[in-house]
Amino acid sequence: MNHLLEVRDLKKFFPVQGGLLNRKLADFRAVDGVSFVLQEGKTLGLVGESGSGKTTIGKCILRLMEPSAGRILYDGSDITHLKQRDLRRLRSEIQMIYQAPAASLNGRMTVGQIIGEPLWIHERLKGDAARARVLELMSVVGLKDEHYYRYPHEFSGGQQQRIGIARALAVQPRLIVLDEPTSALDVSVQAQILNLLQDLQDQFGLTYLFISHDLGVVRYMCDEVALLYLGKIVEVAATEVIFENPKHPYTQALISAIPEPDPDMQREEIILRGELTLRAGASGGEAGCPFAPRCHAEKLTTCETVPPPLLDVERAHRVACHLHPPVSAAEPA
Repeated sequence: MNHLLEVRDLKKFFPVQGGLLNRKLADFRAVDGVSFVLQEGKTLGLVGESGSGKTTIGKCILRLMEPSAGRILYDGSDITHLKQRDLRRLRSEIQMIYQAPAASLNGRMTVGQIIGEPLWIHERLKGDAARARVLELMSVVGLKDEHYYRYPHEFSGGQQQRIGIARALAVQPRLIVLDEPTSALDVSVQAQILNLLQDLQDQFGLTYLFISHDLGVVRYMCDEVALLYLGKIVEVAATEVIFENPKHPYTQALISAIPEPDPDMQREEIILRGELTLRAGASGGEAGCPFAPRCHAEKLTTCETVPPPLLDVERAHRVACHLHPPVSAAEPA
């Protein structure tokens, strides 16, 4: 199966400044050596707490932010350092749908103008031809023809997100980065938008990078899940493998916090100590596992001294934890 997107050792650092002269004191490591692949037509979920680097990864892939290091390969081509002219052509194939639909739409433009703008920018399409395409896209996402001349503030949050989805579809993308697309919506509306996204994926063969902190939504939407902690991937596997057999203590804690709808089923929740802090993420390379200060598992000496690499502990199941030896070492000789 074709790798539509491949990210290799991606890093994004931000300077931490201070003092009388506002000099650089350190680097905040928002993304610190992230690697993954995304198969064409599939959905990969990036999961983690706020501040774990999820959105930064998405923006680096779209080159809305410049990576500090690493490589981003799209359909086999390195797009990490593309010039603006080539980047403009690429953006017709990679689009983004944002978390807050109202903030992502221009309040001074009508729905027809919002959805039609990318048609003009990328295809120089205007007039009746553009209007026909816009009305077709509106119908695909569940909007009515009468909405064409209305403004974003006249719509509900779910309808605003449908406008954003139609705008993203206008240039016929292959890859869409979904940055928590339902977190600002009511639960009933969330289900409608998620079902719409799945239908569109089937209809147009879309590939999704799904960024979220809601594990219930991730389980419903994603084929594979990567768990992020302080800018690093700590576990990645197929969705059902992650939920049925989580290996990393961080993954176990997140899954234990999911509400159980059946009152007869009791699940012991794992309470993490402390909080994810900027201080830990801003370091220039502390010794040991970044999760060690909050880990509930019985720690080894190496947990405090050696950063754990992301290795295969089972077939197609990678974990960055000293408690789980790699598959080659775990198997008998």
